[in-house]
Amino acid sequence: MIKDKVQAVREYLSSQILGQLDLIDGLMLALLSDGHILVEGPPGIAKTRAIKELSKCIEGTFHRIQFTPDLLPADVTGTDVYRPQDGTFAFQPGPLFHHLLLADEINRAPAKVQSALLEAMGEKQITIGRKTYQLPDLFLVMATQNPLEHEGTYPLPEAQLDRFMLHIKIDYPNATDELSILRLNHFEMQHHGESKQNPLLTQKDLFEARRSVLDVTISEELEKYIVNIVNATRNPVSYNGDLARWLACGVSPRATMALCRCARARAWLSDRDYVVPDDIQVCAYPVMRHRLILSMEGEADGITTDDIIEKILSLVVVS
Repeated sequence: MIKDKVQAVREYLSSQILGQLDLIDGLMLALLSDGHILVEGPPGIAKTRAIKELSKCIEGTFHRIQFTPDLLPADVTGTDVYRPQDGTFAFQPGPLFHHLLLADEINRAPAKVQSALLEAMGEKQITIGRKTYQLPDLFLVMATQNPLEHEGTYPLPEAQLDRFMLHIKIDYPNATDELSILRLNHFEMQHHGESKQNPLLTQKDLFEARRSVLDVTISEELEKYIVNIVNATRNPVSYNGDLARWLACGVSPRATMALCRCARARAWLSDRDYVVPDDIQVCAYPVMRHRLILSMEGEADGITTDDIIEKILSLVVVS
């Protein structure tokens, strides 16, 4: 059964990535919803390890790009290479032509490189010269940001952040998980080089799972609930005076579609064929937190986008 295979992947990730359940759930939601994920957290807490372990479970290729200030768009997309033997140009594909891509510290690359990546994420194609090249049907980008350092970085504009379906924030594990991580690392060092039997999910299996997710039922009332949540970010004055003071700009229609798809995926992973309000409420945070723009008053008051989402969920009810 396809759901059993997906759950096996999830359980494998849980055994390898300890203390980061939000990251694991975010990766699974993005995978099943055909979206991309932005992960923000301090260094050394298994962001890179998570996508690498996921790549071991899925049929396809994986590539990591370390974003740096001297990176060029062609380093990501590929370029035409001159062939002197016959006087022609041949296209040399770049890292974007892999199925799973880790864009490590995306905010360290200049705007042109970020735009090249984000255009590919939105259109699933790139254009070099006069030719357009299609990217693989399975194409998932996990980008990371380090919130501790801002010197020499190029923050992503809000319009480009909108290309990410989910924004996951993670932090250091607790003491119990840290002890488990220490023991897992010791075990891996002792058994270095020994092959492990990882659960394998073929691309055919994954596309079947995505079709099953789309078959999950969402009632008309919950569809209106999603729309009302989104509308509260665009017309906050109709809901609460503080919201109107804190918010400068609400979320786009991409957020509406992403929230619906992620809620379906969460219901499917929970072994349900229907969406419940809790699915929408849990998914609202990673779907909307990077799409909301705070006003100067909101920033001055120390308000976060998570605070705003929490406030909206307390004000908007299922009709």
